[in-house]
Amino acid sequence: MSQKKIFLVLVAITTVSFLLHHGGHLSWTMEAFRLGCSSMRFSFSTDGGSPRHKHTSVVFLKTHKTASTTVQNILFRFAERNNLTVALPVTACDHQFCYPRLFSSHFVHPHTTPPDIITNHLRFSRSEVRRLMPNDTVYITILREPGAMFESLFSYYNQYCQSFKRVPNGSLEAFLDEPWSYYRPEEKDAMYARNTLTFDLGGDKDRPSADAKMYAKRFAAEVERTFSLVMIAEYFDESLVLLRRLLSWDLEDVLYVKLNMRTASSKSSLSNELRAKIRSWNAIDAVLYDHFNASLWRQLNAIGLACVAREVQLLRRARDQLVRSCFGGRLPQLRSAAQITNKDLRPWQPSSKVAIVGYDLPANISNKSSGLPQDMCLKLIMPEVQYTRLLLRSESLRYRNRFPLRSSQQTLKRSGQRREISALSSTQRPSGALGRTTRGTLRFTQQPIN
Repeated sequence: MSQKKIFLVLVAITTVSFLLHHGGHLSWTMEAFRLGCSSMRFSFSTDGGSPRHKHTSVVFLKTHKTASTTVQNILFRFAERNNLTVALPVTACDHQFCYPRLFSSHFVHPHTTPPDIITNHLRFSRSEVRRLMPNDTVYITILREPGAMFESLFSYYNQYCQSFKRVPNGSLEAFLDEPWSYYRPEEKDAMYARNTLTFDLGGDKDRPSADAKMYAKRFAAEVERTFSLVMIAEYFDESLVLLRRLLSWDLEDVLYVKLNMRTASSKSSLSNELRAKIRSWNAIDAVLYDHFNASLWRQLNAIGLACVAREVQLLRRARDQLVRSCFGGRLPQLRSAAQITNKDLRPWQPSSKVAIVGYDLPANISNKSSGLPQDMCLKLIMPEVQYTRLLLRSESLRYRNRFPLRSSQQTLKRSGQRREISALSSTQRPSGALGRTTRGTLRFTQQPIN
């Protein structure tokens, strides 16, 4: 047998051995070979079978009403499995980085630095984020079709955003007929009433109409230079295919359960006329969405749509298998917050007009019966606010154990920063966050996906 053949046999043996060692990777990786989808094979590199390192420095700009909470949950769980540090907000900022203020590195809790991942809500400032993150950080965000997104914003923030509150009968149609009769650009929470994606990305939501089109194109190009991947909510699984490949992650790293959903009765159907009015009112967001939706499909076509479709199928199959393992056959029935017995799984309700549903772990499920740790299954369906608090406790404990002296010094420093942030926030409380009421109690304000 020639040396070349011997080498190829050894490579094949090494490859199969590696795949078998990684259990469930074998079936879907071998399917990738059959289809010729070489970039699906992230468990090993093309230089002879050595493992590829997963990319762990990630900034995910969590936009509003875009399925971003589900992506955040993926990143939270990945961080815990791989012992990574997630940047989390200081107490005065609650569970968001003092949104809607432009992000500052001072908003990051010192026990969660230096971070590997940033994923909680913030208004993007590239210079401030780069102060925290290494040069090889991958930047990701997600957008949603402007009509569906604005309907969701209007529904959710109807009792908070003054531009929405002053509309007679809470009518979306009335607002869109005469938006300038209700909208005040500098008003508290006005960022939810116009070009919210643009605002979250650090742009100018109120660019004069004469310049809006050219500004939107320039801004889209700026976003594209910074973000390696812009996911699209309407093509969530296809976006995860790109995300997994970009980060060299395994299929199991991007499994998910949809979180923070509204009931059907909380949603309004949109006519084509209303959608057109929404796009006109949110013209910069519309340009961004069109630009990055087209970009997403260029990337998917470059992979090959057959390969993408197959990987989406494999993703959904693996997700179903995870659900069966966690919950005894099928996903738990969606329940209202009042019906959920585990307080760590209760989604916050924005108002009586909007019902946000969640999940409860089945009472008869145990670690032994599910085959997976119950803690893992719990976090798969845990709402954003509770998971953020849980991570902050665990990361603070880890930090104190590593740096006991530094921790005590930072407690004194942080108390001064908290007073400074609280003073600045008193005139503009970060909406859609955990807002402090009098006497130190906490009021939760958490965004759903839909």
